[in-house]
Amino acid sequence: MDLQGRIKVITPIQSFGTNGFQKREVVIVTEEQYPQTISFEFHQGNCELLNNFQVGQIVKITFDIRGREWTNPQGEVKYFNSLVGWRIVSAEVAPAQPSIAPVPPPMAPITPGSNFTPQPQGTGDDLEDDLPF
Repeated sequence: MDLQGRIKVITPIQSFGTNGFQKREVVIVTEEQYPQTISFEFHQGNCELLNNFQVGQIVKITFDIRGREWTNPQGEVKYFNSLVGWRIVSAEVAPAQPSIAPVPPPMAPITPGSNFTPQPQGTGDDLEDDLPF
């Protein structure tokens, strides 16, 4: 899935547990009639993908939805969802450049008295039918 919005927050990399699991979050705000503030997680090596972005940039994030179940110490079961990003690209629109059609180079003028004489190709009836279609 993809979602586009303006970056509001980029957190530093956080490490968890003894195995060194790393997570970094980015929060974007969608630009629609009813803007939504949405948090994404980037894990492990994907944390570095956020290094090239800054607050205020418009980005498109490609992500997966992950869900899990957790039972708290009181025995209550809780459910959580995470949006895990794995790609982020700039979605900023470059300023419009005026499009100017290229001007072809001028053709050399044909001067009277030049030695160009068209030569017919073929003879007889096929002179009338030399079109390629």
